[in-house]
Amino acid sequence: MTQVNIYTDGSALGNPGPGGYGIIMELVGKRYEKEFSQGYKYTTNNRMELLAVIIALENLKKHPMDVVIYSDSKYVIDSVEKKWVFGWKIKNFKGKKNSDLWKRFLKVYDLHKVRFQWIKGHNDHPQNERCDQLAVEAAKNGAKIKDEFFEKERKK
Repeated sequence: MTQVNIYTDGSALGNPGPGGYGIIMELVGKRYEKEFSQGYKYTTNNRMELLAVIIALENLKKHPMDVVIYSDSKYVIDSVEKKWVFGWKIKNFKGKKNSDLWKRFLKVYDLHKVRFQWIKGHNDHPQNERCDQLAVEAAKNGAKIKDEFFEKERKK
């Protein structure tokens, strides 16, 4: 099974505010690396952290793959590794924030063998620092898209 290392980070300036995510994907044992980033007009840090993981998994072309996701988000990692998200699913995510993204995550999570590795943010880890740079740059500049679900929920 092909192994891929995925590094992710999310950012929101103001939280909520303009946001973005950054992703680096590396195939283990091959000279392959790809970066992704996207900015959003109005969102939260947790949404961007989770969306980065989702987008990375959605971009994997082969199924299944052995995936190690490196993130500084305790929100994302604990929700999966401590199995909370699976309990939320049973209760149809009643009362849970970011239910749209968690449902989307579970669709791609099951396609692969996924493990999470927490890394301390802003601690000179090269890929994490680069993902942070990509996420902040996407939040500040360039074309930003609308986080429809979040903005609709905010108005309720």
